[in-house]
Amino acid sequence: MAGEAPNWEGLLKWSLAHSDGTLPNRKFSDEDRKWFMEAVQAQTIDVVKRMKEITLVMQTPEQVLEAQGVTSADLEGMLDELQEHVESIDMANDLHSIGGFPPLLNYLKNSHANIRAKAAEVVTTIVQNNPKSQQLVMEANGLEYLYPLFTSDPDVNVRTKALGAISSLIRDNKPGVTAFRLANGYAGLRDALSSESVRFQRKALNLISYLLRENSSDCNIISDLGFPRIMVHLASSEDLEVREAALRGLLELAQEKTGGAKVTLAEEDGKLKQLLEDRIKGISLMSPQDLGAAREERQLVDSLWSACFNEPSSLREKGLLVLPGEDAPPPDVASKHFEPALRAFTPNPAHIKPDTEKKETTPLLLGSGPPPESRDDSNGRLQ
Repeated sequence: MAGEAPNWEGLLKWSLAHSDGTLPNRKFSDEDRKWFMEAVQAQTIDVVKRMKEITLVMQTPEQVLEAQGVTSADLEGMLDELQEHVESIDMANDLHSIGGFPPLLNYLKNSHANIRAKAAEVVTTIVQNNPKSQQLVMEANGLEYLYPLFTSDPDVNVRTKALGAISSLIRDNKPGVTAFRLANGYAGLRDALSSESVRFQRKALNLISYLLRENSSDCNIISDLGFPRIMVHLASSEDLEVREAALRGLLELAQEKTGGAKVTLAEEDGKLKQLLEDRIKGISLMSPQDLGAAREERQLVDSLWSACFNEPSSLREKGLLVLPGEDAPPPDVASKHFEPALRAFTPNPAHIKPDTEKKETTPLLLGSGPPPESRDDSNGRLQ
């Protein structure tokens, strides 16, 4: 990897000077062509080669790394770099081809909490919107590595990162959802809802809503596990996103058709009605700015009231359901809480380093490092 960031400003000035849109295109001179190609190639990273080097480090025993003076901060920085590379779906799949999945999953057992958390983040990036890598990580027993971190790790940040990885691994992945359910995943989610960590609660609630939408029969399972009582409590959280996610889960239960979940929700009828009345009162006292931010909560409160009590909420009478300037149809209250759009349409940030960073990066290698390899093409991709 080059020691200095690319001089993008210089390249931009050169491009503007030679093509301002007012003059016809002209041919590169040999000197211009040589200068331009050298400037670009000087900043080209052989990504696959670099991932092989990182894999070699991950395969090295922890005590050997410590003896070489490698710190947990060094390893965390290395995983940061790996995460940038695997933002590209092709590179995420190439990491498996070069044997990078097993040592990465082993880092989920590292003695340092920050390494375990960062490794879970890398797994999240690899499997996000990537069916092939989802399958490969499942085949490598990735869920078996992640689940104990989610349920039992002493560090709540690690638990939160592991849950994020599980969410990305099983999303739109029926075998993954089945494996999660068989692993008693709902019990783990119930424990997460009882955590003091708002971030952990959010992730658990959003995964619950997704699972219930995919399989409404699971409403009976989570009702039997006591989720409605916990959700009613969380729907009064001071955190807006937790409130919205809890209301969304309660709405899924209220709209469930088979009856079992509705019976359980009816047992919370008094508390639920009081909760909704309190939320309507709270919404009524909001400033115009806060009302705009709480648009989704307003829609959820009204929908839940209608589903439970077969009548519109007083938000409609007060003119607080749809504010002036808002469209009448309710917004999408669910999909935005999961993974963003496909990464395939996003440039790989590993190839773009802003000029303002000025940070010298030294590859983390042991000894003299692996022998030089010939590149297959300018992108460093596997053939």
